[in-house]
Amino acid sequence: QVNLAESGGGLVQAGGSLRLSCRASGRTFNRYRMGWFRQASGKEREFVAGITSGGGHTDYADSVKGRFTISRDNAQNTVYLQMNSLKPEDTAIYYCAAADVDVTTPNYWGQGTQVTVSS
Repeated sequence: QVNLAESGGGLVQAGGSLRLSCRASGRTFNRYRMGWFRQASGKEREFVAGITSGGGHTDYADSVKGRFTISRDNAQNTVYLQMNSLKPEDTAIYYCAAADVDVTTPNYWGQGTQVTVSS
């Protein structure tokens, strides 16, 4: 069991940047693969980015590749999502997730943080 708490969401204009943070509880954070998902109004939740337990490998949805960067600081039990060149289509609730095995099917979820990008 791990508790996840997102922060850093907000309202920005198109072309702007935000950095989301996800702080995890416990002493086993470095054992989890971590990821970010998002859910826009009226749509299903989708994968955004993932990172391996040691931070050595990352993966991104095509829609955010080149604009978003996922990273982690295991000493601080925190994973980040740096979002640059934001577009209105990025507007969604962003969720942090932790996986025992596969980040595409997470075992634990945060409560979400709202990101709104105005045109």
